[in-house]
Amino acid sequence: MKFLVASDIHGDATWCQKVIDKFNEEKADRLVLLGDILYHGPRNDLPASYAPKKVIDLLNAMSDKILAVRGNCDTEVDQMVLKFPIMADYAYIVSGDVTVFATHGHHVNPANPPMLPSNSVLLCGHTHVAKDEMMDGFRYMNPGSPSIPKENTMPSYIIIEDGVLTLKQF
Repeated sequence: MKFLVASDIHGDATWCQKVIDKFNEEKADRLVLLGDILYHGPRNDLPASYAPKKVIDLLNAMSDKILAVRGNCDTEVDQMVLKFPIMADYAYIVSGDVTVFATHGHHVNPANPPMLPSNSVLLCGHTHVAKDEMMDGFRYMNPGSPSIPKENTMPSYIIIEDGVLTLKQF
C-alpha cells in the first residue's frame, strides 16, 4: 500500500487541490492528513486561497481514501462537515518492517516522543517545517505545510511505500 502524507492545509483550497493532484500522480492508495485541515489558526496569516468550504468538498469527494489525525486547529465542528474521521490523536501505520506513529505534533513530538519499537518513525506536522532526521532511537519526519511553510522550507509531502519513507517537494 502506498500512502501520501500531508499536513497543515489550513483551509487553502489551491494547496488542497495540489495535494490531491499529487496523490493521483503518485498513484497513492491512501491520503494521510496530519491535522489542521480547515481552519488557519490564530497564529497564522490567512492562506492566499483560504476557502474551507471548497476544501470540505474536495476532501469529502475522496473520503474513503483518507486517514486523518486531529490537529490543534481541528474541532468537533470540523468533524460535523467532513465525511471521514479526524478526531483521533494518533494512528499507527505499518509499512514493510517499519512502524509509523502518525500524529499532529502539538502534544507528542520529538521533544516528547511516544515509546516506539526499533525501526520506527515519528511522523508529525504542526511546525510547518519539513524535516527528515534521525533522533535518539527513532526517525523523525514532518511533511511541513503546503499552504503556510515556515523557516524557509518548501511545500512538501511524504510518500510511504514498502517500508520506505521519502520526503518530496511539490
